[in-house]
Amino acid sequence: MRDFIASFLANKELKDRVFFTFVMFVIFRLGVHIPVPGVDASVIENLFSAGNLFGFLDLFAGGALSKFSIFAMSITPYINASIIMQLLTAVIPTFEEWKKEGPEGYKKIQKVTRYGTVMLGFIQAFGMSYGLRINNALIDNSWLYVLFISIVLTAGTCLLMWIGEKITEKGIGNGISLIIFAGIVARFPEAVNTVIEYLQVGTINPFQALLFVVIAVAMILMVVAVNEGQRRIPIQYAKRVIGRKMYGGHSTFLPLKVNQAGVIPIIFASSILMMPVTLAQFINVQWIKDVANFFTWGSWPNTVCYAA
Repeated sequence: MRDFIASFLANKELKDRVFFTFVMFVIFRLGVHIPVPGVDASVIENLFSAGNLFGFLDLFAGGALSKFSIFAMSITPYINASIIMQLLTAVIPTFEEWKKEGPEGYKKIQKVTRYGTVMLGFIQAFGMSYGLRINNALIDNSWLYVLFISIVLTAGTCLLMWIGEKITEKGIGNGISLIIFAGIVARFPEAVNTVIEYLQVGTINPFQALLFVVIAVAMILMVVAVNEGQRRIPIQYAKRVIGRKMYGGHSTFLPLKVNQAGVIPIIFASSILMMPVTLAQFINVQWIKDVANFFTWGSWPNTVCYAA
């Protein structure tokens, strides 16, 4: 441990990257506590106290959604724009040519992705603002104020997108993934405190809590094993004679990841299954509400479709 700390302190570049990542995390967490002006906090609290889909979405936002802060939409529009760009790359020749150009083409794709993030972010922000308007959660219900809140939320997502890209460039790891990770970890102390309260009042017993910890650790180990798993294809190089010496004849392997798609299928499944539930929150149509109740989070149809 002492050698690790000594080598870390001796590596200036690594220290700078870690410090830069830490500063970006601090900015992210500060932004979570900056509320959007003109929103009635009591109405937002009632929406989350019902234990519906909003609580699940708030998990990935690191608590920003329940506070309805400037980062309420989190980095979701950027993720959606990135997925859409990956799909369009396979069907639009121009994007496919950019992908083959290397770093220069990657910059062009990133530029289009940013524009797509702004567009998707504004659409999502306008939908959220309109939902607050019909729930009487805005101090001023004028359309001008709805537009103002939409712009504030879009700007917050753009700032998160910039933070994520800067972490990737000057920090450690993938910035977007780290932002999502930081948002989830930020809720961990609150979750632990909730479990302790449940133990004190007798809602759950110590055996159930221990079983939950064991299952959680097993799931983490399984996810890491699948994510890092490789299918190694053996490759045997033929021997060849050059002059008086013989070269080659050694064997190696071609590593193929078991999980090639990463988290993209999970994001797609979550987005598709959350669509009817999200619509039911803002549209007072009975058949939409019936479909939403059928696919509500945690129900057996939702679990089966998500696993499939």
